Amino acid sequence: MIALTLDRIAEITGAAVGGPVRPESVVDGPVVIDSRQAAPGSLFVALNGERVDGHDYAEAAVAAGAVAVLASRPVPVPHLLAPGGDDAVVEALARLARHAARELGSPERGDRAAEIIGVTGSSGKTTTKDLIAQVVGRLGATIAPAGSFNNEIGHPLTVLRADEDTRHLVLEVAARGIGHIAHLCRVAPPRIGVVLNVGSAHMGEFGDRDAIAKAKGELVEALPEGGPKGSGGVAILNADDPKVSAMSSRTRARTVTYGLAEDAQVRASDVVLGDTGAPSFTLHLGGESARVQLALVGAHQVHNALAAAAVADELGMDADGIAEALGAATPASRWRMEVTEHAGVTLVNDAYNANPESMRAALATLGALARERRAVAVLGHMAELGEDGRSEHEGIGELAADTGVSHLLVVGDEAEGIAVGAERAAQQGRWSGETVRVADAEAAAAALRGLMRAGDVVIVKGSRVAALERVIDLITKGDDQ
Repeated sequence: MIALTLDRIAEITGAAVGGPVRPESVVDGPVVIDSRQAAPGSLFVALNGERVDGHDYAEAAVAAGAVAVLASRPVPVPHLLAPGGDDAVVEALARLARHAARELGSPERGDRAAEIIGVTGSSGKTTTKDLIAQVVGRLGATIAPAGSFNNEIGHPLTVLRADEDTRHLVLEVAARGIGHIAHLCRVAPPRIGVVLNVGSAHMGEFGDRDAIAKAKGELVEALPEGGPKGSGGVAILNADDPKVSAMSSRTRARTVTYGLAEDAQVRASDVVLGDTGAPSFTLHLGGESARVQLALVGAHQVHNALAAAAVADELGMDADGIAEALGAATPASRWRMEVTEHAGVTLVNDAYNANPESMRAALATLGALARERRAVAVLGHMAELGEDGRSEHEGIGELAADTGVSHLLVVGDEAEGIAVGAERAAQQGRWSGETVRVADAEAAAAALRGLMRAGDVVIVKGSRVAALERVIDLITKGDDQ
């Protein structure tokens, strides 16, 4: 993070300096919530989690080099006290991140000012964030969160990883309710905002897609007024999603559209899905065109790549440079279309999370990869879908059958609708595969071992709570995992 004295941090956050502390001590290292990550110059943030209380590790963090601890109660080491429990500590963390973002993005820094880019959507946020970071990283030092560090704790911690050399902050912003994205945008106000899609994720919490669109649109509402290319606020919107393209009316920013639509400003044509499941396409933007061959798996990656291309174009890269950077990009976050080979079987680990849209994309990828080979799907439930959950699960089961999977392993009672949908397709004579119901990831791995054979393609997908990445670990590394 940018170097700050403890008394300055206290002033910014509203916390009080306490313990055996020297107020002039400087924090210039990472801000961490895990004492094992504490290092010289760091600030340790003590949170009270479900299993452990960070305050119990305050001394260990300081012994490892932390300058002080941001805490909600006094600890016997140098600390900054924000009384009021975790909420007060998280708010202090947000204030510190807001200060850092304002300093790093100040126009007074000229071409050394950091560009802040926000990415949201119902699905694809993490992959697109990773793509953007890899592409624009060629223009200068870039910070992006690891995995899906996108909430009120992960967001400011990511911002506080930036320092004087940072030129781009690529931030994933998520919503569990109305107002969440607006809050994150106040912590680190973006100049460029990317909205990918409005789908069914968290339907149970929001109620309907209009409410989801309202929440996602808070990103474009937070953008500054637009200006010429390279300045002012820019909203990058998916032209192929009507609820996203409609957000142009909700922002002061200049809008840039991307997609397959003929009138999209950043467009893909001639999309081809190769034998490896990785797509290629012709990129069109600003009167230029270039052929792109992605290394990422799945036809849905085309839209993610176009969003990244639109950001890179705004930051001054040309079509050829963008195409080359997109082609060199590799998966950067775990359990998202990770493809490995084991004992002659192609294993696709897409187990980080699931909603109806991402399930459909995963099954399309399975079909493209398998072609003439046997396809096996290991599917868990999709959480937080609300009253439509049962019908959505049944629809995915029918789609799995229509994809032509030979075996469908359905994991857990909550995913029962997937099995029902597939069996309905079988009863209608549309499918001749087999449905196998199993209790958990361990049972799924055992069943999978018994049926898979060399040449098969297996995909594993489910919501985070199902922890289905264990299936792949058990298959490839054994039962000691």
